Amino acid sequence: MPELPEVEALAHHLREFAVGRAVSRVDVASMTVLKTVSPAWTELHGREVTAAGRFGKHLDLDCDGIHLVTHLARAGWLRWSDSLSPTPPKPGKGPLALRVHLSGPGFDLTEAGTKKGLAVWITRDPTEIPSIARLGPDALTVDRTKLAELFKGRTERLKTALTDQSLIAGIGNAYSDEILHTAKLSPYATTGKLSEDALDRLSGAISGVLTDAVERSVGQAAARLKGEKRSGLRVHARAGLPCPVCGDTVREISFADKAFQYCPTCQTGGKLLADRRLSRLLK
Repeated sequence: MPELPEVEALAHHLREFAVGRAVSRVDVASMTVLKTVSPAWTELHGREVTAAGRFGKHLDLDCDGIHLVTHLARAGWLRWSDSLSPTPPKPGKGPLALRVHLSGPGFDLTEAGTKKGLAVWITRDPTEIPSIARLGPDALTVDRTKLAELFKGRTERLKTALTDQSLIAGIGNAYSDEILHTAKLSPYATTGKLSEDALDRLSGAISGVLTDAVERSVGQAAARLKGEKRSGLRVHARAGLPCPVCGDTVREISFADKAFQYCPTCQTGGKLLADRRLSRLLK
C-alpha cells in the first residue's frame, strides 16, 4: 500500500509536471471507483491544475477549485505518461480505473487484483470527504510532546496505534514496521504504558524513518517508487532474512489479510511473538 512517503512523492511529481497544465479530458473506466456524483468529473474539463498535495495517504489534485482526490488503497497506483492514447478506454477492461488527459501528458489510476479499494472523489472541499475528515495529525508534524498527548491513557498495541489513521495520518503497515524496528520497540507494547525513553525513541524514529523515505522517494519517477520503497526497508517484507542491525532472523506475524515483521533481538528482548491475534509474548 502506498504510504505517506510514496504519496508525497507522487504529489511532488504532479506539482512538477501537472501544475500549470489544463485538464483536457477525464475518462472513467470504472464507475465504482467514483465515490461522489457532484461535481461531475466532466467539470474538470478545461480547468487548470493549480496545486497538488496530500491528506495523510490521500493524493489531492486541485484543478482551479475542484479537487480530484484519490486513495490508492492496497493495490492502486498512479502511472504517468508523456503520451496517452486518445481513444477512450473500454469500461471494465484491465486494471485501468480512471485516466486524466492533460495538455500533452497525463496519468492513469490503476488497480491490480480482484479486491478493489481504489477510491476517487471529485469535490470542492476535500475536508468534507469522510476518510479525510477523520484523519489525525499528519505523521510528519507529530513531535515528542504531541505523541505523548496522543498516546496518553490508550490501551491498544503500538502497532495498531501507529496505523490508526484517525490517531496519526500517513503511516501504514510497512513504515510502522520500520519505525518500531528503528525505535527498538515491540509491536505488542501497550501504547499508553510507554516509558519516557521509549517515547523519545519512537518520536525520533517516526521523524527519521519517514523523512528519510520522503527524501529517497521525491524526485523519483512514479514507475520507480515501489522499487525505491522496497530497497529502503530493513524488516518489513523480509521475514526469514537476517536483520541488518543484529543478524537475527526477521520474524513474521500473520493475520487473515495482512502480516507484519519484526526482529526479536532488536525489539522484544529475544522473545518470539506468538503468531495469533490475541497472543502475548511466548514464555
